[in-house]
Amino acid sequence: MSLIRRSNVFDPFSLDLWDPFEGFPFGSGSNSGSLFPSFPRTSSETAAFAGARIDWKETPEAHVFKADVPALKKEEVKVEVEDGNVLQISGERNKEQEEKTDTWHRVERSSGKFMRRFRLPENAKTDQIRASMENGVLTVTVPKEEVKKPEVKSIQISG
Repeated sequence: MSLIRRSNVFDPFSLDLWDPFEGFPFGSGSNSGSLFPSFPRTSSETAAFAGARIDWKETPEAHVFKADVPALKKEEVKVEVEDGNVLQISGERNKEQEEKTDTWHRVERSSGKFMRRFRLPENAKTDQIRASMENGVLTVTVPKEEVKKPEVKSIQISG
């Protein structure tokens, strides 16, 4: 069994991944002769891709998404709406440039791409989405349509 451990649990790009199929004839490898389909092998790139941690809360006025993206500039993060109601938050942290004279003793900060997608509810006003970034936290606010109260008309009862 394989466990890819990223040591900093507060790193939004890290994720512990365990491959329960490693070592089995049908799992994780590129066993093209196997009767069973191969599963993709986990890697640090997959861990970085899957690991962006995002909170989603709903207030009476809006849906609010908060993503931890430390050390990223707003130019390195993208917020998009696909198919009219799918919010996509993505970005990339690049590796630090290595100098030939440097000696690394520990590398814990991860690099790579991340992407998260959320299907927005029908009451989301996708044309009014706002995004801001402060102190390594991306905040995306999706306003909600006001709930229209059904019009009640009183009917006079005869008789």
